[in-house]
Amino acid sequence: MLFLDAFRWIFDPEHWSTVNFGPGILDELGAHLWLTLISVVVTAAIALPVGLYIGHTGRGRRFAILLANVVRAFPTLGLLSLLLSTALFASQDAGVVANVLVFVLLGVPPLLAGAYAGLESIDRRTIDAARAMGHTELQILRRVELPLAAPLILGGLRSAVLQIIASVTIVSYFGTNSLGDFILSGLASTDYVQVVAGSILVTALALLVDGVLAVVQRTARPRGVSRGRDRTTTARGRSASAVSRAPMPEGN
Repeated sequence: MLFLDAFRWIFDPEHWSTVNFGPGILDELGAHLWLTLISVVVTAAIALPVGLYIGHTGRGRRFAILLANVVRAFPTLGLLSLLLSTALFASQDAGVVANVLVFVLLGVPPLLAGAYAGLESIDRRTIDAARAMGHTELQILRRVELPLAAPLILGGLRSAVLQIIASVTIVSYFGTNSLGDFILSGLASTDYVQVVAGSILVTALALLVDGVLAVVQRTARPRGVSRGRDRTTTARGRSASAVSRAPMPEGN
């Protein structure tokens, strides 16, 4: 019954423009997406070049793993409280920067891991063949490694985006608009229908974005890669079968 009331609350046209004389669903959704977008863009600008460099050269992998594990150990709420308590004394813009910094720290490890793991998963013989054909390192990265590693890179991006979308909810605790406002205001007024409705909105947004990225990840696989592997495997199997059926030479 509570969930049915929460869905009625969500689909109430009045709640899309205003809720309890405050921002409505559209405004809070826009603020949530905007903060998520900024955090994802900054995360990609940091993690992708570093991950591609590590995957292409093989250098710095242990340091990247150590740094990612250290960052993952940070408590999100505690770190956000620490940064905002100092940043808000400066200006409101400093508070936004503190929010983005925390979410970037959350998003960098999975995207960084997806980038270098994607490049490391490529058969080294493919890279050597591209070098033998005279391609430069930049051409190898752009024409060979990136297309083949795209599914794993996008997998890391999906994980980073989901973590950021879920974590943006807590900024409402510090006065920044997001879908978490409905959860906090519902708890403050013991309006549990609004609490559940806010949770449903955050979950639906995460599932929708993840579904879009899943489709992009599926279509990012280069055509013929899996087929090429199947043909190679089949050819090897036929060769091995032919060798096993070949007559053995008689000894002298």
